Amino acid sequence: MTRIWNDYKAAVIAVLALIVILLMSVVIVPETQQAVVIRTGEPVRVANTFDPDDRYGQTGSGIIARIPIIERVQMVDKRILDLDMEGETVLSNDQQRLEVNAYARMRIFDPVLFVEAAGNETQLRNQLEPILTSVLRQELGRRSFASLLTPERGEAMTNIRTALDRQARQYGAEVLDVRIKRADLPQGTPLQAAFTRMQSDRQEEAETIRAGGRRDAQIIRAEADAEAAQIYAEAFNKDPEFYDFYRAMQSYRTTFMNGDSESSVILSPDNEYLRQFRGRR
Repeated sequence: MTRIWNDYKAAVIAVLALIVILLMSVVIVPETQQAVVIRTGEPVRVANTFDPDDRYGQTGSGIIARIPIIERVQMVDKRILDLDMEGETVLSNDQQRLEVNAYARMRIFDPVLFVEAAGNETQLRNQLEPILTSVLRQELGRRSFASLLTPERGEAMTNIRTALDRQARQYGAEVLDVRIKRADLPQGTPLQAAFTRMQSDRQEEAETIRAGGRRDAQIIRAEADAEAAQIYAEAFNKDPEFYDFYRAMQSYRTTFMNGDSESSVILSPDNEYLRQFRGRR
Protein backbone atom coordinates (compact mmCIF):
# COMPACT_ATOMS: atom_id res chain seq x y z
CA MET A 1 0.00 0.00 0.00
CA THR A 2 2.85 2.28 0.84
CA ARG A 3 4.45 1.45 -2.47
CA ILE A 4 1.26 2.28 -4.37
CA TRP A 5 0.94 5.59 -2.53
CA ASN A 6 4.52 6.45 -3.33
CA ASP A 7 4.01 5.56 -6.98
CA TYR A 8 0.77 7.54 -7.43
CA LYS A 9 1.12 10.25 -4.79
CA ALA A 10 1.85 12.96 -7.29
CA ALA A 11 -1.08 11.94 -9.46
CA VAL A 12 -3.50 11.87 -6.51
CA ILE A 13 -2.37 15.28 -5.32
CA ALA A 14 -2.75 16.65 -8.84
CA VAL A 15 -6.27 15.24 -9.13
CA LEU A 16 -7.26 16.66 -5.75
CA ALA A 17 -5.80 20.06 -6.67
CA LEU A 18 -7.68 19.96 -9.96
CA ILE A 19 -10.94 19.19 -8.16
CA VAL A 20 -10.39 22.05 -5.74
CA ILE A 21 -9.62 24.41 -8.62
CA LEU A 22 -12.74 23.27 -10.46
CA LEU A 23 -14.87 23.82 -7.36
CA MET A 24 -13.39 27.27 -6.93
CA SER A 25 -14.03 28.03 -10.61
CA VAL A 26 -17.80 27.60 -10.51
CA VAL A 27 -20.53 29.28 -8.50
CA ILE A 28 -24.20 28.31 -8.24
CA VAL A 29 -26.51 31.31 -8.70
CA PRO A 30 -30.01 30.88 -7.16
CA GLU A 31 -33.18 32.11 -8.87
CA THR A 32 -33.57 34.87 -6.29
CA GLN A 33 -30.06 36.31 -6.66
CA GLN A 34 -28.09 38.35 -9.17
CA ALA A 35 -24.41 37.45 -9.37
CA VAL A 36 -21.88 40.25 -9.84
CA VAL A 37 -18.44 38.97 -10.84
CA ILE A 38 -15.74 41.26 -9.43
CA ARG A 39 -12.15 41.16 -10.68
CA THR A 40 -9.51 43.06 -8.71
CA GLY A 41 -12.21 45.24 -7.13
CA GLU A 42 -14.03 46.09 -10.37
CA PRO A 43 -17.35 44.51 -11.51
CA VAL A 44 -16.79 42.85 -14.89
CA ARG A 45 -20.07 41.04 -15.60
CA VAL A 46 -23.46 40.13 -14.12
CA ALA A 47 -25.32 36.84 -14.23
CA ASN A 48 -29.07 36.34 -13.74
CA THR A 49 -29.96 40.04 -13.89
CA PHE A 50 -33.49 41.08 -13.01
CA ASP A 51 -35.96 41.14 -15.90
CA PRO A 52 -39.68 41.52 -15.14
CA ASP A 53 -40.51 39.46 -18.24
CA ASP A 54 -38.46 36.44 -17.14
CA ARG A 55 -40.52 33.47 -16.02
CA TYR A 56 -39.51 31.42 -13.01
CA GLY A 57 -37.14 28.64 -14.08
CA GLN A 58 -36.19 30.41 -17.30
CA THR A 59 -33.78 32.98 -15.92
CA GLY A 60 -30.00 33.07 -15.99
CA SER A 61 -29.63 31.22 -12.70
CA GLY A 62 -27.46 28.09 -12.40
CA ILE A 63 -23.73 27.47 -12.61
CA ILE A 64 -21.37 30.22 -13.75
CA ALA A 65 -17.59 30.16 -14.11
CA ARG A 66 -15.02 32.43 -12.55
CA ILE A 67 -11.24 32.67 -12.32
CA PRO A 68 -10.18 31.38 -8.92
CA ILE A 69 -8.47 33.83 -6.57
CA ILE A 70 -8.59 36.64 -9.18
CA GLU A 71 -12.36 36.88 -9.36
CA ARG A 72 -15.01 36.78 -6.66
CA VAL A 73 -18.79 36.71 -6.93
CA GLN A 74 -21.16 38.91 -4.88
CA MET A 75 -24.82 37.98 -4.69
CA VAL A 76 -27.43 40.74 -4.99
CA ASP A 77 -31.05 40.03 -4.08
CA LYS A 78 -33.58 40.16 -6.93
CA ARG A 79 -36.58 40.13 -4.61
CA ILE A 80 -38.46 43.11 -3.23
CA LEU A 81 -36.71 44.59 -0.20
CA ASP A 82 -38.29 46.33 2.78
CA LEU A 83 -37.30 49.64 4.33
CA ASP A 84 -39.03 50.30 7.66
CA MET A 85 -39.34 53.54 9.61
CA GLU A 86 -40.60 53.01 13.15
CA GLY A 87 -41.88 55.52 15.69
CA GLU A 88 -40.77 58.81 14.16
CA THR A 89 -42.28 62.04 15.54
CA VAL A 90 -43.55 64.33 12.77
CA LEU A 91 -45.04 67.83 13.13
CA SER A 92 -48.02 68.40 10.83
CA ASN A 93 -49.06 71.69 9.23
CA ASP A 94 -51.64 72.32 11.98
CA GLN A 95 -48.95 71.89 14.67
CA GLN A 96 -49.97 68.35 15.62
CA ARG A 97 -47.24 66.00 16.84
CA LEU A 98 -47.77 62.65 15.12
CA GLU A 99 -46.24 59.27 15.87
CA VAL A 100 -45.65 57.82 12.39
CA ASN A 101 -44.67 54.31 11.29
CA ALA A 102 -43.98 53.94 7.57
CA TYR A 103 -42.37 51.50 5.17
CA ALA A 104 -41.08 51.43 1.61
CA ARG A 105 -40.78 48.62 -0.96
CA MET A 106 -37.81 48.66 -3.31
CA ARG A 107 -35.91 46.46 -5.77
CA ILE A 108 -32.33 46.52 -7.02
CA PHE A 109 -32.40 46.91 -10.81
CA ASP A 110 -28.73 47.84 -11.43
CA PRO A 111 -26.54 45.39 -9.46
CA VAL A 112 -23.27 46.89 -10.72
CA LEU A 113 -24.17 50.41 -9.54
CA PHE A 114 -25.50 48.91 -6.31
CA VAL A 115 -22.19 47.13 -5.59
CA GLU A 116 -20.16 50.24 -6.39
CA ALA A 117 -22.35 52.76 -4.49
CA ALA A 118 -23.83 50.79 -1.58
CA GLY A 119 -21.98 47.48 -1.34
CA ASN A 120 -24.74 45.43 0.31
CA GLU A 121 -28.39 45.56 1.37
CA THR A 122 -27.60 46.69 4.91
CA GLN A 123 -25.63 49.69 3.68
CA LEU A 124 -28.43 50.52 1.24
CA ARG A 125 -31.00 50.57 4.05
CA ASN A 126 -28.68 52.68 6.20
CA GLN A 127 -28.39 55.21 3.37
CA LEU A 128 -32.10 55.40 2.50
CA GLU A 129 -33.67 55.27 5.96
CA PRO A 130 -32.73 58.86 6.96
CA ILE A 131 -33.78 60.04 3.50
CA LEU A 132 -37.21 58.41 3.95
CA THR A 133 -37.56 60.06 7.36
CA SER A 134 -36.57 63.49 5.99
CA VAL A 135 -38.85 63.31 2.94
CA LEU A 136 -41.79 62.10 5.01
CA ARG A 137 -41.35 64.93 7.52
CA GLN A 138 -41.22 67.52 4.77
CA GLU A 139 -44.31 66.19 3.02
CA LEU A 140 -46.44 65.71 6.13
CA GLY A 141 -45.26 69.08 7.44
CA ARG A 142 -47.16 70.68 4.55
CA ARG A 143 -50.40 68.87 5.40
CA SER A 144 -52.85 68.83 8.29
CA PHE A 145 -53.55 65.79 10.42
CA ALA A 146 -57.13 65.63 9.13
CA SER A 147 -55.91 65.42 5.51
CA LEU A 148 -54.22 62.09 6.30
CA LEU A 149 -57.68 60.63 6.80
CA THR A 150 -58.84 61.68 3.32
CA PRO A 151 -57.87 60.68 -0.25
CA GLU A 152 -55.25 63.45 -0.06
CA ARG A 153 -53.13 60.92 1.81
CA GLY A 154 -52.56 59.04 -1.46
CA GLU A 155 -51.14 62.17 -3.08
CA ALA A 156 -48.76 62.58 -0.14
CA MET A 157 -47.56 58.98 -0.50
CA THR A 158 -46.94 59.49 -4.22
CA ASN A 159 -44.82 62.58 -3.54
CA ILE A 160 -42.81 60.73 -0.89
CA ARG A 161 -42.24 57.75 -3.19
CA THR A 162 -41.09 60.00 -6.03
CA ALA A 163 -38.60 61.87 -3.83
CA LEU A 164 -37.24 58.67 -2.26
CA ASP A 165 -36.99 56.93 -5.63
CA ARG A 166 -34.89 59.80 -6.97
CA GLN A 167 -32.34 59.14 -4.23
CA ALA A 168 -32.54 55.35 -4.40
CA ARG A 169 -31.65 55.30 -8.10
CA GLN A 170 -28.24 56.69 -7.21
CA TYR A 171 -27.63 53.31 -5.55
CA GLY A 172 -29.07 51.17 -8.35
CA ALA A 173 -32.44 50.62 -6.66
CA GLU A 174 -35.97 51.71 -7.45
CA VAL A 175 -38.73 52.44 -4.94
CA LEU A 176 -41.95 50.64 -5.81
CA ASP A 177 -44.22 51.86 -3.03
CA VAL A 178 -44.34 53.89 0.18
CA ARG A 179 -47.07 53.50 2.80
CA ILE A 180 -47.85 54.85 6.26
CA LYS A 181 -48.69 52.00 8.61
CA ARG A 182 -49.77 54.22 11.47
CA ALA A 183 -50.10 57.96 12.15
CA ASP A 184 -51.41 58.65 15.67
CA LEU A 185 -51.39 61.49 18.11
CA PRO A 186 -49.22 60.89 21.21
CA GLN A 187 -50.97 59.28 24.17
CA GLY A 188 -51.81 61.25 27.33
CA THR A 189 -52.19 64.99 27.84
CA PRO A 190 -51.06 66.05 24.31
CA LEU A 191 -53.74 63.82 22.81
CA GLN A 192 -56.48 65.30 25.01
CA ALA A 193 -55.23 68.81 24.30
CA ALA A 194 -55.34 68.10 20.56
CA PHE A 195 -58.91 66.82 20.80
CA THR A 196 -59.93 69.89 22.83
CA ARG A 197 -58.32 72.20 20.28
CA MET A 198 -60.03 70.39 17.41
CA GLN A 199 -63.38 70.63 19.22
CA SER A 200 -62.90 74.37 19.80
CA ASP A 201 -62.00 74.86 16.14
CA ARG A 202 -65.15 73.06 15.05
CA GLN A 203 -67.31 75.09 17.43
CA GLU A 204 -65.77 78.32 16.21
CA GLU A 205 -66.36 77.25 12.61
CA ALA A 206 -70.00 76.40 13.41
CA GLU A 207 -70.53 79.79 15.10
CA THR A 208 -69.03 81.54 12.08
CA ILE A 209 -71.46 79.70 9.81
CA ARG A 210 -74.42 80.61 12.06
CA ALA A 211 -73.36 84.27 12.17
CA GLY A 212 -73.13 84.29 8.39
CA GLY A 213 -76.63 82.80 8.21
CA ARG A 214 -78.06 85.46 10.54
CA ARG A 215 -76.39 88.21 8.50
CA ASP A 216 -77.78 86.83 5.24
CA ALA A 217 -81.24 86.51 6.82
CA GLN A 218 -81.17 90.16 7.92
CA ILE A 219 -80.11 91.27 4.46
CA ILE A 220 -82.89 89.26 2.83
CA ARG A 221 -85.45 90.55 5.34
CA ALA A 222 -84.38 94.17 4.77
CA GLU A 223 -84.53 93.75 1.00
CA ALA A 224 -87.99 92.19 1.30
CA ASP A 225 -89.24 95.04 3.54
CA ALA A 226 -87.87 97.60 1.11
CA GLU A 227 -89.54 95.88 -1.81
CA ALA A 228 -92.85 95.65 0.10
CA ALA A 229 -92.67 99.35 0.99
CA GLN A 230 -92.05 100.19 -2.65
CA ILE A 231 -95.02 98.10 -3.74
CA TYR A 232 -97.25 99.77 -1.10
CA ALA A 233 -96.08 103.22 -2.17
CA GLU A 234 -96.80 102.50 -5.82
CA ALA A 235 -100.24 101.13 -4.93
CA PHE A 236 -101.13 104.07 -2.65
CA ASN A 237 -100.04 106.64 -5.24
CA LYS A 238 -102.54 105.18 -7.69
CA ASP A 239 -105.50 105.92 -5.29
CA PRO A 240 -104.72 108.54 -2.61
CA GLU A 241 -108.27 108.46 -1.16
CA PHE A 242 -108.08 104.73 -0.63
CA TYR A 243 -104.67 105.24 0.98
CA ASP A 244 -106.19 107.74 3.45
CA PHE A 245 -108.98 105.29 4.20
CA TYR A 246 -106.48 102.47 4.72
CA ARG A 247 -104.41 104.59 7.11
CA ALA A 248 -107.54 105.47 9.07
CA MET A 249 -108.44 101.80 9.37
CA GLN A 250 -104.94 101.00 10.56
CA SER A 251 -105.20 103.77 13.13
CA TYR A 252 -108.61 102.48 14.35
CA ARG A 253 -107.23 99.01 14.82
CA THR A 254 -104.18 100.28 16.72
CA THR A 255 -106.33 102.52 18.94
CA PHE A 256 -109.10 100.10 19.83
CA MET A 257 -107.09 96.87 20.00
CA ASN A 258 -104.32 98.30 22.18
CA GLY A 259 -106.57 100.33 24.42
CA ASP A 260 -108.19 99.33 27.69
CA SER A 261 -111.58 97.58 27.20
CA GLU A 262 -113.15 99.81 29.87
CA SER A 263 -111.85 103.04 28.36
CA SER A 264 -114.01 105.42 26.35
CA VAL A 265 -113.06 107.45 23.31
CA ILE A 266 -114.75 110.85 22.88
CA LEU A 267 -114.71 112.27 19.36
CA SER A 268 -116.01 115.57 18.03
CA PRO A 269 -118.52 115.48 15.15
CA ASP A 270 -115.96 116.77 12.67
CA ASN A 271 -113.24 114.28 13.73
CA GLU A 272 -111.27 112.62 10.94
CA TYR A 273 -112.27 109.15 12.17
CA LEU A 274 -115.98 109.94 11.84
CA ARG A 275 -115.41 111.63 8.49
CA GLN A 276 -113.95 108.38 7.18
CA PHE A 277 -117.00 106.45 8.43
CA ARG A 278 -119.43 108.96 6.87
CA GLY A 279 -117.36 109.36 3.77
CA ARG A 280 -115.20 112.38 2.93
CA ARG A 281 -117.22 115.58 2.31
